[in-house]
Amino acid sequence: MKIRIKNVTILTMKEQDEAPILGDILINGDIISEIGPEINTPADEIIDGSGMVAMPGLINAHQHTPMSLLRGFSDDLKLMDWLEKKMLPAEERMTPEDIYWGAKLSMAEMIRSGTTAFADMYIHMNEIAAAVQETGMRASLTRGLVFMEEDGGRRLSEALDLIEAWTGGAEGRITTMLGPHSPYLCPPEPLREVITLAEKRNIPVHIHLAETKEEVVQIRDKYNMTPTEYLYHNGLFEKSHVLLAHCVHLNRRDVGLLQGMRGGVSHNPVSNLKLGCGIAPVSRMMELGITVGLGTDGAGSATTVDMFEGIKAAAWLQKVDYGDPTRLSAHQALLMATVESAKLLNIGHETGTLEIGKKADLILIDLNKPHLQPAHNLTSLLAYSANGGDVDTTIVNGKILMRNRQLLTIDEEELFREVSVRSKRIVEGI
Repeated sequence: MKIRIKNVTILTMKEQDEAPILGDILINGDIISEIGPEINTPADEIIDGSGMVAMPGLINAHQHTPMSLLRGFSDDLKLMDWLEKKMLPAEERMTPEDIYWGAKLSMAEMIRSGTTAFADMYIHMNEIAAAVQETGMRASLTRGLVFMEEDGGRRLSEALDLIEAWTGGAEGRITTMLGPHSPYLCPPEPLREVITLAEKRNIPVHIHLAETKEEVVQIRDKYNMTPTEYLYHNGLFEKSHVLLAHCVHLNRRDVGLLQGMRGGVSHNPVSNLKLGCGIAPVSRMMELGITVGLGTDGAGSATTVDMFEGIKAAAWLQKVDYGDPTRLSAHQALLMATVESAKLLNIGHETGTLEIGKKADLILIDLNKPHLQPAHNLTSLLAYSANGGDVDTTIVNGKILMRNRQLLTIDEEELFREVSVRSKRIVEGI
């Protein structure tokens, strides 16, 4: 099928195309086949992009999609109270079917707010993979691995089963990673086992790092290292492509240890702000050439998975942290949510920019809104004024998932009925 988007302002996010261009985009199957001032190639469907901006779909580099069922359930609490008194007891009640519907709720929100791909870490990943297949999104899926109690190798076996069953699944939209949860939940021996496995099979690794001060103290007391040093000395950064989530509490030596790593860091500013975790040293990491993308974390902590909120927060946090309004420009923040996050998911060769030969993952943003006029500087407008509700159309792999704000692959009435019943059961009495 061929789709032509005509008369649209195109923001490619390619390095050499910082300024937007006015023209057409031709999608042939799942690929962008033409971009130009005027395309006359016949198409099966024509979308009038007048008054809209076409840009790469946003890429959420760190998510826990089923936690949408716990949105607003545990707000304004200290981190350990949030985790131990609310999150963990509620998550223990989740069935595989709950996880499927919770993941689908997050995907509906992501499609509606312009996210086309995401990295997820959770349990019962087959259910999440099925939701990805049905909704049409692109995803990197990871079975979270915790090794603090004996499980007979069950979790690792589930992680490998996921990789075997779903790598390249859903018309190639699904990729997979190995997911040791964090330094404080992975002792040295099983951590090294996972690292060795990742290296031998060339599997990327997705792991939380230094999200809280408590983690830093815990690892220091146990191993006389920072969490970053702990991962470094266990060999995580030697050969594997690594997606590090958070990296809030890194000292200068820690940041230096990440220099030259394959992969990079998912900055999750809204979640970090809301839980009072702190401000990640994003500018310092960027100065050393470390790839820094953008994520939301799960809705259980961030409440929203609208990536436009993360774009704003990322830029504003660096400006206020340094007392310097030139830090982390609008263009850099948009790059984090597209190009850099694509690198973290190890799909930068397929998506993250609009260019001929790449996958047709793109969104159309309607500028005919009071808060998006006048358009003096489009990049600033998108970074600082736009929100997920401004996304008119979402396309992934050449398939339209949302048109004119209407979801085409998700029955929202059914979704809301399921979510209402399941979420109430999960949190009752907690």
